[in-house]
Parts: sequence; C-alpha cells; structure tokens
Amino acid sequence: MTSPLPLALYIHWPFCLSKCPYCDFNSHVRETIPQERFTQALRDELRYEAALLTQDAPRHLVSIFFGGGTPSLMQPEAVHQLIEDARQLFPSVNDLEVTLEANPTSVEADKFRAFAQAGVNRLSLGVQSLHDADLATLGRQHSAQQALTALELGRRLFPRLSFDLIYARPGQTEAHWQAELRTALALAADHLSLYQLTIEPGTVFETRHRRGALTLPEDDLAARLYEMTRHEAATYGLRDYEISNYAIPGAESRHNLTYWHYNDYLGIGPGAHSRLTRQGQLYATRRHRAPEPWAERVAHYGHGTRIQETLTPEMKAREALLMGLRLREGINKAHFAQRTGLPLQDCLEPVILQACLEEDYLQQDEHTLRATESGRLLLEAMLSQLVL
Repeated sequence: MTSPLPLALYIHWPFCLSKCPYCDFNSHVRETIPQERFTQALRDELRYEAALLTQDAPRHLVSIFFGGGTPSLMQPEAVHQLIEDARQLFPSVNDLEVTLEANPTSVEADKFRAFAQAGVNRLSLGVQSLHDADLATLGRQHSAQQALTALELGRRLFPRLSFDLIYARPGQTEAHWQAELRTALALAADHLSLYQLTIEPGTVFETRHRRGALTLPEDDLAARLYEMTRHEAATYGLRDYEISNYAIPGAESRHNLTYWHYNDYLGIGPGAHSRLTRQGQLYATRRHRAPEPWAERVAHYGHGTRIQETLTPEMKAREALLMGLRLREGINKAHFAQRTGLPLQDCLEPVILQACLEEDYLQQDEHTLRATESGRLLLEAMLSQLVL
C-alpha cells in the first residue's frame, strides 16, 4: 500500500485593521469584515480540494497554519470549524501543529483563550518591536506594553509560542537591539522569526524612501544586528535552524519546514499558493488575490483558483534549491532527486559551485549540500549565480 503523502494546510485570512506601510502581503482593510461569508467560503474550498486530493493518493495532515492578513480577527468559532473540517477530511498526525498568527492588540489578546479552546496549539505573535516610537513608524496598532502583556499571556495559554521581530529599522543601534532582544527572549524563549526591514515595491515605505523621508541602516550595521541576534538567541538556547528563524530543539515550525523541505502544501483563501502532487505530477496553484472575487469564485465553482501549472523538473529543482539552502541542515540530495527528478549536481553552475566550496560558503558530502555560516549571510547573491 502507498504510504500517505505528508500535507501541510495553509488558511489565508486576508483582512487587517490597517495596512502597515512596509507590507506588501495580500492583506486588505474593510470597514466591516463579512465573517460568515468568508468562513463559509474557506470551508467550501477546503472540502473541494480535499475531495480532489484524496481521490489521487492518501494524505497525512501534519500542520495547519492560519496566516494573513490578521487571522486573530477571525471569530474563534470559525477557527474551530476549519480545524475540525481539516481533521475530518484528512487523517492527521497525533501531535498536529495548529498555528495562528496574531497581533498583540488588547482586542485580539482577549480572544487568545478562545483560540486555544478552538484547537490552536501554537501562537505566532507579530510583535515587530518593543519600542513605541518604532511601532508607530512601522504603523503597528499595538504598544510595547501590549506586546509584553500578549507575550506573557500567550506563554501561559499555548504549548508553543513564536514571535516576529523586525530589525534594521530607521535609527536602530546595536545597544538598543541587544536590549530589545533580551527582553523578548526572556519572555518567550521558544521560537523567533526575524525579518530585515526592506523597501518593497508598491508600499508606503517605498514612496517615503524615494522622497528621502525614510533612511534604513547601512548594510554593515544590518549584518552586525543579524549576527547579534544569532548570538543572543543562542544564549537562550535558540538555534538558527533557518536563515530567519530560531528555535529551541523541538520547537521548529513544522509547517514552515514543509516549505523548506519542498513537500506538499495546500493553501486556501485569497491569494494562497499550493504545491500539490497529483498523479505523479507536481502542480503549482494560486488563488485569486482579491477577497470578494475569490469568494464569488468559490460560490460558483467550489474553489477560487486563478492559476494552475505543471512544474517541469527544472522549475522544481530551482524552487527546491531556493528553499532548501535556507536551512542550516541544507538539502538532502536523495530527497531532492526524488522530488524534482534531477540530480542535484546537474542543477548547479559547476564553476560557481567550486568557488563557493573553496571559499567555504558551501559544504557538501555524499548526502547533503548546505550553506555555511558565512555562506548564509551571502545566500541571496550566491543563489543568483549558483542555480542554473
């Protein structure tokens, strides 16, 4: 009998209280959020996709991730319904990881207990900063004190807790960043996601940056802040298992590891992406981005898919390389070949590969290719030259 394929489920809730000036995610602000309509559409799309998947091959659900947008704006009953639907539609592992992204505003924190009762066992808090002035610059709706209160509450209510921080903010110093990190890690030393502030096209920050009204730290300072994060996290037992993610052993995000290991995942909701194996082919799908047209498509067709394409071996290899080399453990060559249909060596520029090995940016043996500490700092530039 064929072994069940592992499957991660991503559920996208696209609504936010406001649009952060640095954000280029598929998020939308509405004066009134139509909770019932969008909850029903998510449930309908999940059932539609489950029927297709289970006809093809057995699936084994390993994680559910409520992302956004701001999923903590959902009604806890809606979260409960979607978790129960997923469990009924797919056999799941005993320790199913169920993550919900949340903001630390008092309104959302008041719902934490209900989310835990609904089946969420891992909370991901969008803290971003513990300085009120920086939170205001980032357009966040919470204060530093609300963030600290939410961290303490989340730690009490959920078996697992993660939080996000943004570094390389305007005017940030090494001393302030070190103090901020120590405060946050002392409260929630489980999992940290760290993101460098960048200027994304189409955002408010892009406009400010173009006008000279917003200046980011120089690259050298940003690199020092990154290195400081790795050092401070290590003192609390958190290891950088991926370029932007730190965890104590066993607290790694199983859902995100699905992406980085290039395994199957199903994304439902506006703009959600999927990588799904059907009849021996790997398909990439994307839903309609705009919430209302997506919901209309689901009502008419059962799904809101806008794009679906069959990935070629070369396309799969490129994606697997871009994802897998972000991991400290690197890429397993046998899994890479099984997943893409190509040997790893055939997908790399040989001259660049040799140079990266000689400079100790990459290391490889019979089973694995991985980036070293110095290589991970240069990974984006390196990949642009390395991957065929």
